[in-house]
Amino acid sequence: MPIIKSADAPHFDLPGLAVVGLAAPSRGARETSVWRLALAPRTPGTTHQVDREEIFVALAGRAVATVGAETLELAAGDALVVPAHQPFALANPDDQPFEAVAVFPVGGRAALPDGAPFVPPWAS
Repeated sequence: MPIIKSADAPHFDLPGLAVVGLAAPSRGARETSVWRLALAPRTPGTTHQVDREEIFVALAGRAVATVGAETLELAAGDALVVPAHQPFALANPDDQPFEAVAVFPVGGRAALPDGAPFVPPWAS
């Protein structure tokens, strides 16, 4: 059974977003990708869609998710299920970081409004 040590996991940094890639095909997973993310305080959401269901489990802080036309608050201990093919954004309006674990099927792709679908690098 493979273990992905946090110290060995790849880190990805985007403006306002830090991601630690945990389980993914490049690290031995065959069916499910998992990563930990941190949204910096006052980070706006980036609208995108996924072609498979994505799940977020909030660990710390608070976030606001926009899924389709619905706006939802997500706090530590909550789980958010994002359906496939729905416009989605996750923002952190607070002064504290928001941390979560995300789960996504291997092979799932994301797409920005005007972009081609891609597999997020932390999920491959």
